[in-house]
Amino acid sequence: MDQLAQQLINGLSLGSIYALIALGYTMVYGIIQLINFAHGDVYMVGAYVGFASMAILGLGVFESLALAMVTCMILGVVIERVAYKPLRNSTRIAVLITAIGVSLLLEYVMLYFVGAAVRSYPPLPDYFNAQFAVGGVVISAKSLIIIGVSVALMIGLQFIVQKTRIGKAMRAVSQDADAARLMGINVDNTISFTFALGSALAGAAGVLVGIYYNTINPLMGIMPGLKAFVAAVFGGIGLIPGALIGGYFIGVTETLVSGYFSSLLQDAVVFAILILVLIFKPAGLLGKNVREKV
Repeated sequence: MDQLAQQLINGLSLGSIYALIALGYTMVYGIIQLINFAHGDVYMVGAYVGFASMAILGLGVFESLALAMVTCMILGVVIERVAYKPLRNSTRIAVLITAIGVSLLLEYVMLYFVGAAVRSYPPLPDYFNAQFAVGGVVISAKSLIIIGVSVALMIGLQFIVQKTRIGKAMRAVSQDADAARLMGINVDNTISFTFALGSALAGAAGVLVGIYYNTINPLMGIMPGLKAFVAAVFGGIGLIPGALIGGYFIGVTETLVSGYFSSLLQDAVVFAILILVLIFKPAGLLGKNVREKV
């Protein structure tokens, strides 16, 4: 039981990070039905901004986290305005190919500037290394901080979406963009804000991943980005609660498979889950199948 509890704590930490990344996928899809494959690389940029903030600028962890969020927020808006907005009325396949192109562009630009070497995150403050024994379970302060920061950001997102004017605009555009435009909502600005919000969460996730694994590299956005996409699909892509459930489910599943079987199997199990979801419940856990007239 102690080992199970230990794995669950680790899974919740990792799942918090996946949930933050998955939220970006699901919000963008909910607004414009676009799977933004560049989102995983935005999270990678956030990890490097956090690294540079701590190692070069000498900022603290939370200041670096804030700077990474702001940087990725700006990057998300630039990507939307430059790469996606001109293709707003194009076919979905054209936009999807563009998303893959933007993803590769970000990866190779970072490879050019920072190199392919794996880098270790700067030493963390002493309080990150504290440990608390609860029964036979050892809980690290690092895990608690990762979970706490993630939950705080998720609560903030929920407040924005549910209680603010821009959040109501986001929900209106996701329901019917044309009707929202007729009601005086600036659809373009609302879409850009959605990208900004999702990218900010991805930037925070990047810093948290650096803290969790203590290493980063320019290709780190590929696998966690794909796993976060699986989490979004599992919960029901386009649904914020679905992204949260999916993120924690994938994180816990991955740590349980790694702890009880082999770390070599964890990626295979995650993508097997994706296949099963697409076969048996393609709309996701919380999604509903919608019939379309053709």
